Amino acid sequence: MELKRTDVLLMAFCTGLIVANIYYCQPLVILVAKEFSITESHAGKITYLTQAGYALGLFLIVPLGDMFERRKQILLITGVAVVALLMAALSHTFFLLQIACVLIGASSIVPQLILPMAANLTSDEKRGPTIGIIMSGLLIGILASRALSGSIAFIWGWRTMYFIAAGICSLLLLLMAARFPQSKPTFNGNYKELMQSMWHYVKTQPVLREASIINFLAFAILSAFWTTMVLFLANPPFSYSTLQIGLFGIAGAAGALAAPLVGKLSSGKNPRKNLLTGLILQLLSIAGFYFTGSHLYLFIAGIILIDIGQQAIHVTNQTRIYALVPEARNRLNTVFMSVSFVGASVGSALGLWLWDKGQWPLFCLGTALVVVLNILIYNFYSRKLTT
Repeated sequence: MELKRTDVLLMAFCTGLIVANIYYCQPLVILVAKEFSITESHAGKITYLTQAGYALGLFLIVPLGDMFERRKQILLITGVAVVALLMAALSHTFFLLQIACVLIGASSIVPQLILPMAANLTSDEKRGPTIGIIMSGLLIGILASRALSGSIAFIWGWRTMYFIAAGICSLLLLLMAARFPQSKPTFNGNYKELMQSMWHYVKTQPVLREASIINFLAFAILSAFWTTMVLFLANPPFSYSTLQIGLFGIAGAAGALAAPLVGKLSSGKNPRKNLLTGLILQLLSIAGFYFTGSHLYLFIAGIILIDIGQQAIHVTNQTRIYALVPEARNRLNTVFMSVSFVGASVGSALGLWLWDKGQWPLFCLGTALVVVLNILIYNFYSRKLTT
């Protein structure tokens, strides 16, 4: 069965709305800190706990997509997401909110089940563009989540955002049950054998190793920025509200527009060249952040560059790994995305630490060094890989 364009667009729509669950918390940090009478840096823990939960879900749950029917798995996990979002909305202590955030992250892995499903139902020549379209939906969801969350929280409070998210996921549950195709499992062993097979692919697939390492550091940069920028904009000289901070997510829409183009380029003869482009764009974006001062046009330009750069890196790497072992796409994706979101969690923690030690200038310096390290890793693998 070959996916129709309407099917791909539906998958992109669902992917964007579900992945948004991970990012709603970022503009809410200031309000959460005020309600629970804790510091903003301490409240920022909900950002990397959500990402850590996502990494945990990726590692433990996503491989099952090769072992069980994906549609049933997608519906079950989305149901869990509804419960986790309601738990966050009703949390009466910060400790319970942290637990809820871990569960929200772990149950928001549905996009990483949708992507292998789409890859399996798409021909080789269309796989890159298909992944690019779905990734556009994913990025739009990330960006819209920040703007929506900041706006909703500013008007009705941060808990309302989680109630709304639970309602959205409930509606998606019905839509996916009615429209998503069924898939056939490709792995006949038990769970232990399934997990052990992932280490085999790590050892035998150098492309998987390179893609995962580069994505780890790239996600760390992106996550560090989106976590720390809330503190940067909430303090002088800007002193912006949650609503105003959330709207900055819209500036990254250029990254979503770039994803289908990157998807087409990643199906070419040498997709690795896209990685270097993405890394250079990340470095340029940090330069813009460093020299922002009170000039917001540099800050906005940096947001656009960092999101386009991230798309160039992520879509290219995801297309590369899906071409390696077709019958093991969920397991390959598990390794790739688990490492990526561990990087995101580490990046959020790193961004908060750099902010505490030296605020925005040290944040920019520290993240720039991480990008330089990533470029060195890229050059190391350039002598070994051409795809």
